Amino acid sequence: MEVASLVLPVFAIIVTGWLAGELGYLSRALADALVHFAYNVAMPALLIVTIAQEPARNLLEWRFLLAFGGGSLICFVLVFLAVRAGGKRDLASSTIHGMAAAMTNTGFVALPILHAIYGQPAVLPAAVATVFVAAVMFPITVILLEWDARGPAHSAGLAKQILLNPMVLSTLVGLVWAITGLPIPPPVVVYLNMIAAALTPCALFAIGLGLSVDGLRSSLKASFALAAVKLVVMPLIVYGLCVVLSLAPLYTVAAVVCAAVPTAKTVYVLAHEHKVEERLVAATVSITTMLSVATLLIALYLLSGSASGGR
Repeated sequence: MEVASLVLPVFAIIVTGWLAGELGYLSRALADALVHFAYNVAMPALLIVTIAQEPARNLLEWRFLLAFGGGSLICFVLVFLAVRAGGKRDLASSTIHGMAAAMTNTGFVALPILHAIYGQPAVLPAAVATVFVAAVMFPITVILLEWDARGPAHSAGLAKQILLNPMVLSTLVGLVWAITGLPIPPPVVVYLNMIAAALTPCALFAIGLGLSVDGLRSSLKASFALAAVKLVVMPLIVYGLCVVLSLAPLYTVAAVVCAAVPTAKTVYVLAHEHKVEERLVAATVSITTMLSVATLLIALYLLSGSASGGR
């Protein structure tokens, strides 16, 4: 019930956006403005406030990072190479395919689920997973997308473009702040959190608003394949790494849950901003959000007895 109560509202916002566009209540063109706001304002605020407030030492839970981060990167590479091997997709398209199967919605789904079921001890690993997605997965995506857009011949301009990208720049600001150990002034935290809070409704509503039935149908087969990797293959890989690394029971549960939640809505923000595979990502986010209600319940049931050992 905890899982359904957290995941179903997410899906409901997507459906609301779709209905608004389908019924002509709002113009589908408004999706662009919502995504631009999410990409350039709300997401940077979230990255800074999330990373900067996490003590640097907490970001070095190396076995958890290897399990969750390793599983994320393995899934990305497998899908990326599979798509590239097909020979019909460019670098940007292959990157978005890979991230749709590997970039996970830890902050808005996994963290509250783990906190609701296991309490405060489960928050730290979920926070570390969120920082990994922000500090590693986002920059990798931006670098590959910018590389595809500008090419190696413009390496100097490419480096500047990557460093000035809102995602990368805000990640670097957050990491530097975390390393200094300085607290963020409370008014600044409130300010950043207020802006960051707009990310979820803006991004999810934009996904629905820009989603057409024809577009969904055209991407259905590929989206279900990516959803299978995201919701089944990735959690299994992460669990295997947890076993190999002898990760503590609670951290094992946290790593698997973080891997088993839907595709991050910010993959759609990236895809839309770079005009790459938008329909595919919108469909994948929608499908993984819907199906994760069942897969998360199964994962939690199978792992329920193992978390009693704590860290």
